[in-house]
Amino acid sequence: MTQYVQRETYLKQLIDRKDNGEIKIITGPRRCGKSWLLNRIFKDYLLSIGVPEENIIIVSFDIDDEEHEDLTNKEALKTYLYSQITSTTSPYYIILDEVQEVDGFEKIVNGLNAKENIDVYITGSNSHFLSSDIKTIFRGRGDEVRVYPFSFKEFCSNRQEPVSELWKEYYTYGGMPGLLKQRSPEQKVAYLQRLWAKTYIDDVIERHHIKSREALSSLVDALCSSVGSLTNPNRISRILESVQQVKIDSDTVSNYISYLENAFLFEGAKRYNIKGNKYFASIKKYYAVDVGLRNAKLNFRQQEITHIMENIIYNELRMRGFTVDVGLVEARESRNGKVEYVQYEIDFIASNGTDKYYIQSAFAIDSEEKRQQELTSLLKIDDSFQKIVIVGQDIAEYTDNKGIRFMGLFQFLNG
Repeated sequence: MTQYVQRETYLKQLIDRKDNGEIKIITGPRRCGKSWLLNRIFKDYLLSIGVPEENIIIVSFDIDDEEHEDLTNKEALKTYLYSQITSTTSPYYIILDEVQEVDGFEKIVNGLNAKENIDVYITGSNSHFLSSDIKTIFRGRGDEVRVYPFSFKEFCSNRQEPVSELWKEYYTYGGMPGLLKQRSPEQKVAYLQRLWAKTYIDDVIERHHIKSREALSSLVDALCSSVGSLTNPNRISRILESVQQVKIDSDTVSNYISYLENAFLFEGAKRYNIKGNKYFASIKKYYAVDVGLRNAKLNFRQQEITHIMENIIYNELRMRGFTVDVGLVEARESRNGKVEYVQYEIDFIASNGTDKYYIQSAFAIDSEEKRQQELTSLLKIDDSFQKIVIVGQDIAEYTDNKGIRFMGLFQFLNG
């Protein structure tokens, strides 16, 4: 890499989990920097605290790395690993990259983890064995660390350009680490489009035996086009048939979306009724894990800054460890002489177990009408959790007389 981005957030998570007796599972989309995080950043940390290099055992099964191709057989892998462990007392740190490529890896990993002096770290780009099955497969000893492409703050590290130029580059091409090697806009575009064509789409098709590449690709286009919009499988199915002339039933759409989520390419935020304390079945907003990938899949045709900003805020909240829902608040109001229920939208409800925030994303508040539009939904919420409006302009942070906090986008992203 031409630049060394020290991913401090993730390094801290790894340090906090070191030697905790659990299997550290580092997940995220392919090419988001998981291997670099472990093989370079975390390894450098281990060396800095005195761990001998021979006690750090790294085996990569990445499709582009042929060095350990002969170890994809589980017996060969087991023999190799145990041949490297020459002491029963000295601590060893074993890193297995893209371990899902080894059939039956679970028994090997669980066996290693049972040793007192062995600390195991694995990466995976597909969550089949990392979500609902994680407790069973890893005997309740799986500890997941989710890795995303570069945040805006990481993207700006070691850069000297004005923040406005960096922001334009980030919201156009995103934060995939491999972009650091691509110098021209044409190279960046080609790199992102290759990831879709030769890595992500192929991977999902191969893993799930999908027969129609066109159908999957069309679904990805539909999700990319609708980031930040409420939708469900039935609606997407109708759009695909009417706009793209691709016929996929809603059950297949639902399955395909789960495959894309399991490949860490999209995330769905559920719709939550704040006053009713309930979720709406199947209705979600989907966000791309990286806006550059999203833009590349659409050939950079749809550059709506409001939706892209909302997607970036969602990703930032997730990187900070928040669970994120989209909110609905209902209010009884008198309209035209009748009392009726009116629904107001909240862009994000972000919570981490102790704190909760209601957040509106507003690229521009250039009139009093727009200001009231953004505030009305927040003012309909009658609890005491903090309410925030993030605006695209560079403003000084302030709290108005109704307790609503306003901040600029760069303040939020660099906070």
